Amino acid sequence: MTRTDPIPTPVRQTKRKWRGWWLKQLHMWHWMSAAVALIGMLLFAATGITLNHAAMIGATPVVQERAGVLPPPLRALIATPSTSEGPLPPSMSAAVERSVGLDPAGKAGEWSDTDVYVALPRPGGDAWVSIDRASGRITAEDTDRGWIAYLNDLHKGRNAGGAWAWFIDLFAGVCILFTLTGLLLLHLHARHRRLTWPIVAAGAVIPIILLILFVH
Repeated sequence: MTRTDPIPTPVRQTKRKWRGWWLKQLHMWHWMSAAVALIGMLLFAATGITLNHAAMIGATPVVQERAGVLPPPLRALIATPSTSEGPLPPSMSAAVERSVGLDPAGKAGEWSDTDVYVALPRPGGDAWVSIDRASGRITAEDTDRGWIAYLNDLHKGRNAGGAWAWFIDLFAGVCILFTLTGLLLLHLHARHRRLTWPIVAAGAVIPIILLILFVH
């Protein structure tokens, strides 16, 4: 006597149809979000390690000092500023860049009675330009802290600008999509994999235990 499976009811067929549709959708969005976030997650995970051990990773900043002089026609512009915190005029910014290789265009300057100071921070380094308002002499300093500091600052969004800040927000959204679709896939496959929820619970409980016992 041959055993046969029961004939699926319309309700069971509908449930199987919807389950298959959800599996297809979740797999699609999961692998797409994984593909988009792959390189970013790798870099953010690696810089998480370097930031956590920043004191152990030695770095020798490279400092370059530069000097120049504004052309005489531009010295009148610096002698009578229109504001105490405004940026340098475009022509003066271009002259500074030609002279010392640093571009202060659009950056707020600190105008004092004696000079104009423009800070030029960037990921992985720092720079500044100072212009004497009487003589037009340009003094500048450029500091490079290396590629690890550069990646660490990108991780934190430090001095990286608005475009990078938007990228971090969008990247975080993709990571959330990746994890949520993964969680739903775990739910759909959990009945065939007994260790699914114990492992998920361990991932949540272990950090909580560490916080309670060791972080005060």
